[in-house]
Amino acid sequence: MNRNLVSLGIVAACALALSACGSRSNDRVASGTGVGAGTGALVGAAFGGIGAIPGALIGAGIGAGTGAVTDKDQLYLGEPVWR
Repeated sequence: MNRNLVSLGIVAACALALSACGSRSNDRVASGTGVGAGTGALVGAAFGGIGAIPGALIGAGIGAGTGAVTDKDQLYLGEPVWR
């Protein structure tokens, strides 16, 4: 299987699992972006195929998108640390 596809799948799974922190939409987008960027950078660097910066950008996009389309009733992990 293609390493880039595996990396993207891992980033998507991590972003989906962790992006919906907070009760407001903008909290979920912000936390999803951060978690996705961090996860994407780690996966991109570890697998080497796409690199850390492209991995972070892809992860941030997936995390932000996931945070934007979820609501508090779908996945709620508590209030974000900045609240």
